[in-house]
Amino acid sequence: MKEFVEEFLNYLTVERGLAKNTIEAYRRDLTKLINFLNGCGIDSFDKVKRSDITDYLMNQKDRKLTSTTLSRNLVAIKMLFRYLAREKLIKEDAVSVIESPKVWQKLPDFLSLDEVETLLSAPNLKNWQGIRDKAFLELMYATGMRVSEAADLRVIDLNMDVGFLKCIGKGQKERIIPVGKKAKEAVKRYLDKARPVLTKKNPQVPNLLLNRFGKKISRQSLWSVIKVYATKAKIKKRLTPHVLRHSFATHILERGADLRVVQELLGHANISTTQIYTHITKDRLKAIHQKYHPRP
Repeated sequence: MKEFVEEFLNYLTVERGLAKNTIEAYRRDLTKLINFLNGCGIDSFDKVKRSDITDYLMNQKDRKLTSTTLSRNLVAIKMLFRYLAREKLIKEDAVSVIESPKVWQKLPDFLSLDEVETLLSAPNLKNWQGIRDKAFLELMYATGMRVSEAADLRVIDLNMDVGFLKCIGKGQKERIIPVGKKAKEAVKRYLDKARPVLTKKNPQVPNLLLNRFGKKISRQSLWSVIKVYATKAKIKKRLTPHVLRHSFATHILERGADLRVVQELLGHANISTTQIYTHITKDRLKAIHQKYHPRP
């Protein structure tokens, strides 16, 4: 079974050109599947039934895996069995009809408007670090960027006169995102007062957000910045960069943004990924219904 998996992964690398990180994630997922099947006495993919895969997914769910991880597991499994069937290494594809475990999907955490205001007001603007962190937090909430995208952002990617930035997302896909007034002010303050201090020893560094050594700040460091200010702002929710991204999407949807626009801003390849946010707008839809329906 393992040799078939390696053949499949080699196919994904050579023929499909999938990224190394994706290949390694699939290898881990499929290795877990093989171990589970072996534990059930199944030593060949040709013997696998649909019920075996659903049992495996339920087993992984019981291990507290997130819905996102479970869905990725299922994608890897479906791709593997489709490959095996096409290469006639199995008689039939037993897993093609299994649907993604959407019912297990955890709704995203997000901050209230008051919590966002408290968080964004937490940095101390009397020193370079607070000025930088304020710019970072404002940008994250204003644009919905991933933390890795913020770390990779370059000064030349910004057009503060027009109020846009260029973001390079997953798969090296480029998207243009508007930047609001508050974020523009915070970034301008950082560019004028803090970044020149950080670039004294390294004036040619292209990245916008820098560490104390004047080098590109890491994704892990930006994660820590958010944790520090979550504590300072006394936010009790577990705050991560993705929670800020969720908050951005939630708040603009609540104010009437079109789902397709939000998809474009977030850089989602598939709108089904963006649709997870629609549950949050139920209160708004209910209010509209009560306001305009003749018999609310």
